Amino acid sequence: MNNADDFEIFLVGLPGLESVLGQEARERGFAKVETVAGGATCRGGWPDVWRANLEMRGASRVLVRIAEFRAPHLAQLDKRSRKVDWAEFLPTNVPISVEASSKRSRVYHTGAIRQRIEGAITDKLGVKISPSAPLCLRVRLDDDLCTISIDTSGDPLHKREHKLAVNKAPMRETMAAQFLLACDYKAGEPLVDPMCGSGTFVIEAAEMTLGLQAGRSRSFAFEHLPSFSAQAFAQMKTAQAPEGAEGLHFWGSDRDAGAIEMSRANAERAGVGEWARFNHFAISDLQRPSTEATGLVIVNPPYGDRIGDKKGLAALYGAFGNVMKERFAGWRVGLITDDHQLAKATGLRFKKPTSPIPHGGLKVKLYQTGPIQQPAQNS
Repeated sequence: MNNADDFEIFLVGLPGLESVLGQEARERGFAKVETVAGGATCRGGWPDVWRANLEMRGASRVLVRIAEFRAPHLAQLDKRSRKVDWAEFLPTNVPISVEASSKRSRVYHTGAIRQRIEGAITDKLGVKISPSAPLCLRVRLDDDLCTISIDTSGDPLHKREHKLAVNKAPMRETMAAQFLLACDYKAGEPLVDPMCGSGTFVIEAAEMTLGLQAGRSRSFAFEHLPSFSAQAFAQMKTAQAPEGAEGLHFWGSDRDAGAIEMSRANAERAGVGEWARFNHFAISDLQRPSTEATGLVIVNPPYGDRIGDKKGLAALYGAFGNVMKERFAGWRVGLITDDHQLAKATGLRFKKPTSPIPHGGLKVKLYQTGPIQQPAQNS
């Protein structure tokens, strides 16, 4: 392994939340972070690649750029791809898949692009090509510029092997983490999710506070690469038993009893069951937690185009807003929805929402308040 290697590392994120991902990467100490469309880039060697997969809570994948060249014609693509030192990056005993895309380029047939790259690899390494291979090369042509990357993650990074039980329209862990960071959530801050579904926001906040590495329970594609050191990676993983966490609690509730059972099971698998509290009741029964500190209420309620009827949803959003104003003075609210009128139905004073963010075939926005003001008392 050559620790002096210096790659461009692409952290794939949610369109609309790239700045949040970039800020997380900076806070985690990655070098030369730049925000770009669809994510953020940084630079580093293989240990940085491992750490990005292990620690980044908002990234959905980690790609390593291994080659870049101009290829205005298939002949150039074939010739220049054969000059790549494939043996430096890829194993000879593990199958590989190749995915190709093309945009604004004279070489636009993705099947032909894929075949040229597959031929260059097999002629050099004799490796097997398989669509279901554990290692994937991603080839992108953009304005005739060919970029070849190794997907070092494998399964998407939201698959952390903890949330095995999910309900309808679940939120991915990586998306929840980015929403928390977009709300300026700080480790240790009290958090409430009164429509918790499978418990994602509550579990993410608990893990962030307890310092648990996001990918601690799963494997990664980079473990098949010749640059991988199992010993060095094992040392990178931190202990999973946090100390000094007494008194920390994160609260979730839902009117669906099945959702509460799922949330508790997911929290136990994640190792945060001692700190995550889940209760079965409707939004109207939500009470302020018994803590002097204020914190964040974050909620991903049903949307008009996703679940339920518009009239009933407006009443639900209104009830949520009333509870916030009556019982959560000093707390901040983050609300995710695809419908501005439903957000308005809460009666809460929201700041300007985020740009549209893709989620389950919809475009949602994050609405945030400042600290909620105590309602004026009638004299």
